[in-house]
Amino acid sequence: MTTTPTVTVIVIVHDDAARLPRAVASVRHQTHRALEIVISDDHSTDDTPKVAAELAARDRRIRVLRLERNSGGCSAPRNRALDLARAPFVMFLDSDDELPPKAVELLLAAHDEDDVDFTMGAVERVRTDTGARGRWMPSFFDRRRTVHGLAEEPRLLFEPLSTNKLYRREFLDRHALRFPEGLHYEDQLFSAQAYTLARAFRIITEPVYRWYYAPHAPADAATLSNRRHLIANVRDRVEIARRIDAFLAAHGAPAGSPLREEKDHKFLAHDLRLYAGDLPHRDTAWVTDFAAEVVPYVTGLAPAAFDRLGRVDRAVVGLLREGRYEEARSAARGLAHGVGPRRVTTAGGRVYWGGAVPATEAARRDLDLTAADLTGCPFHAAWFRHEILDVTPGPGATADLTVRTHDPGGRLPLAPVPARVHLSPAGRRTTVRLRLDPAGRGVHEGRLRLDLAAVALPAYGFRGVRHPVLELAQDGAANTGVLLAPLHFVPFTVPGPGNHRVTVEAEGRDAGRLQIRWEPRGLVGRLLGPVAQRGPVRRAARALRHG
Repeated sequence: MTTTPTVTVIVIVHDDAARLPRAVASVRHQTHRALEIVISDDHSTDDTPKVAAELAARDRRIRVLRLERNSGGCSAPRNRALDLARAPFVMFLDSDDELPPKAVELLLAAHDEDDVDFTMGAVERVRTDTGARGRWMPSFFDRRRTVHGLAEEPRLLFEPLSTNKLYRREFLDRHALRFPEGLHYEDQLFSAQAYTLARAFRIITEPVYRWYYAPHAPADAATLSNRRHLIANVRDRVEIARRIDAFLAAHGAPAGSPLREEKDHKFLAHDLRLYAGDLPHRDTAWVTDFAAEVVPYVTGLAPAAFDRLGRVDRAVVGLLREGRYEEARSAARGLAHGVGPRRVTTAGGRVYWGGAVPATEAARRDLDLTAADLTGCPFHAAWFRHEILDVTPGPGATADLTVRTHDPGGRLPLAPVPARVHLSPAGRRTTVRLRLDPAGRGVHEGRLRLDLAAVALPAYGFRGVRHPVLELAQDGAANTGVLLAPLHFVPFTVPGPGNHRVTVEAEGRDAGRLQIRWEPRGLVGRLLGPVAQRGPVRRAARALRHG
């Protein structure tokens, strides 16, 4: 074993015996060899201790630390391993992820380029279901540079990962910088502190961390995303934000400062947004508890941070402030898609989201839609809300839909309105026409039948999900919006074209759009598999379909 390793890589693990060898192998095979690897086991109950011992027996650079009791988080195993680390540089790795082969070499070389306290590089994200790859927040890693203090680039607060960075051990020890124990979202506080305390840090463009993520993880998977339904999870998020505020204030960035405004905006636009996107799928009791945790905190955030939010985001906050929880759940369905309210209220020359005038000045600011000019803005930007009232299987491979369109700006005539629904698997559009008839003030309704056997598919078949959209037209301009499904209708499956099964369901997260899922069966289905349909696979599947 190297007597003086240059870098300690701390690999934290809990009940992950299957993936731990892959993570450790990615460290063992680094191009920089002067390493020690500390496996920090958070008191696993599966075969992890045995696997860790076997790995250590094969490579004398590996040491194993086992916590006496499970801490329930990432902080304690990292902190305990830091106390044992012998190298002058330290890096962190989670057992379900990997380091690219040159990660350590690249980050160490960046330390040689400038006198900095830590270096950081890009993160490659890999979907576990499809293998598709992308970059995490790529705009932060578009150029090499040295940053002299967080005030130079306060938006880095949006990049809170601790795992894509190589720290000087002396920097961490000098500031007693450790992860907060007993709380989730520990990276956010640790990284905010590191950014603030560092004299300088260097950013490189190359990927130095490979993050595997499951966008549709099983409900029992132990991920923070799957714990968002726990109010304790919300409480941790708010507590971490409060600690960041206190730390920034103690280091020259109190409430009202530009840096604090950036942090407040980050909380509203990212942290709060994650939970707000779940609100349509939570019951009113949960939303009530959620509001009790977050509203007192957001009340103290910088007004300028709210001003930077989109109108739907602000509306959700305003409705939570007002205790109008059902309306908040309804508004949250439009967060990612610009879906308007069902109705608006006018008072004192102002137009407000929803069916009542807000009671407080803060909520009036949040819910004020006057500047959006709902009645006079260009038609393509007009706000509509298309809700599906009913979804039922029809004859053969059809689905019957009843659609209600809310028109809060009064843009549609009190007369039948032609509309079209588009469905585009693999970029091949199928269109169904319908008529929307007046059904009350600012409301139109219509029915349509989707023939799913007639939807155009590629010759090589299609595996995946698509969401129909509804298009309105007026004076040569088009307005396209999503179709919001009933959140609890019973999904059903019909036979589709070319030996496909087609399932009609509600999107299980976010807006809850109507969702159509295609699953090819037989040999074509096995060829397409769960991965992207490219190259030789497409050609083979096409040949099979055409004999």
